[in-house]
Amino acid sequence: MVTFVISYFMLLNLNPLEAQLSVGFYADKCPTAESVVRAVIRNKVTTDPLNAAVLLRLQFHDCFVLGCDGSILLRHNAGESAAPGNAGVGGFSAIEDAKAAVEEICPGVVSCADIVALAARDAVSLTNGPFFEVPTGRRDGRVSRAEDAANLPDSEDSIEILKSKFGEKGLTEKDLVLLSAGAHTIGQAACFFVNQMLDSAPPISPEFFGNLRSRCPEGGDVNVKLPLDWDGELLFDTHIFTNIKSGRAVISSDAVLYQDPATKKLIDAYATNSSAFAADFAGAMVKLGRLNVKLGGEGEVRRFCNIPN
Repeated sequence: MVTFVISYFMLLNLNPLEAQLSVGFYADKCPTAESVVRAVIRNKVTTDPLNAAVLLRLQFHDCFVLGCDGSILLRHNAGESAAPGNAGVGGFSAIEDAKAAVEEICPGVVSCADIVALAARDAVSLTNGPFFEVPTGRRDGRVSRAEDAANLPDSEDSIEILKSKFGEKGLTEKDLVLLSAGAHTIGQAACFFVNQMLDSAPPISPEFFGNLRSRCPEGGDVNVKLPLDWDGELLFDTHIFTNIKSGRAVISSDAVLYQDPATKKLIDAYATNSSAFAADFAGAMVKLGRLNVKLGGEGEVRRFCNIPN
C-alpha cells in the first residue's frame, strides 16, 4: 500500500481560509472516528474482497447526483438508489455498520456522507491502492429523488457525452480517465452492461469480442459478472489501462476513452507509470469528494444513514 499525504489546499488551489472541509475535522469531537470506520471496512473487504469496488462505486454515485451528501443512502421507492443509473449499486449495509460503530462512541457527530468518503478511501487502500487524507466535515442531505440521478454517466455514453457530464461537475478529462477507467481496476460488470457493448460494434479486438461473447451469450443470464480488469478485479494496478490499449475493455465507456486523443494520451501514460496513477487517483478522489458538499445548517448528521432525522 502506498500512502499519499496530499495538501488539500494545494490540490484545489484554495486559500486555507476559503476551504470548506478539513483533514482531521473530527479530531476533537471524535478522535477515533476514522480508525473505527477503517476497522469495519477492513472486515467487510476481508470477508468479501469485491466489497472494495462496491464501496468505491458507492461514493461516485453519491457525489455525482446532488453532491457528496449521503443522499443515495436514503432508501425509499422513489429515492436515488431506485434510479436506473444506480442499478447494482451496493455497500449500504457496510456504511450502516460503520455508522453504528461510530455512533456507539460518538453519537450524533460523524455524518454518513463522511463515512461514505472514508469507506471508499479505506477500500481502495485495502486493495493495494493509495491511502490518502480525506477532508471531512460534510453534512448529510435530507432529500433523495430518483429523477435527480437521471444524468449519471452511463456505460453506453459516447466519449463526447462522458466528457460533457464530467465537465458539468467541474471535472476534467483527466478526472474522467481516473474516476471511470481508473476506478475499474477493481470490480466487476454484469453481462447486461457487457452485452450493450457487444451489440454495438465495439472498438475491441475480435479475439476479445469472442471471449466476452462466450461468457455473455445472447439470450444468456444478464446477471453473470465479469471482471472489469480482465487481469484481476481485486488488485489496484495499471492493468486496466493496458487492457484498454490492447482492445480488451469490458464495457463501452472504458473502450471509448481510447478513441479520444486527450484521454488516449492519459491512458497510455498511466499504463506504464503506476506511481503517477496512484497519486493522481488519490487527488481525483479528493476532488470528487468535494462536489457540492453541504455544511453546517445546510444538512444534518443522521443517526441512521437510511432515514433522515
